[in-house]
Amino acid sequence: MPAKIEYKASVARDLPRLGPASSRRILDQLEKALSKEGHAGRPLTGEFTGLYRLRVWDYRVIFARTAEGCLLLRVGHRREVSDRGRPEV
Repeated sequence: MPAKIEYKASVARDLPRLGPASSRRILDQLEKALSKEGHAGRPLTGEFTGLYRLRVWDYRVIFARTAEGCLLLRVGHRREVSDRGRPEV
């Protein structure tokens, strides 16, 4: 059974900044990766242990795994959403 993908309100604010074409491509790729591969993404470390990142072209998605699937927390360009700095969740 495919994983359920939920979106936090901050994702709704992030996507319009990327433009309609990029947003659609990112969401399509993201939903495909997360629904097929429930274990997609690399774990974050330090104070963000428990969160995961997934690279989609030049963009990075920060998400948390839940019992039902995934909760998307942040979507942005890789230079803005870094695993070295604090992701604005």
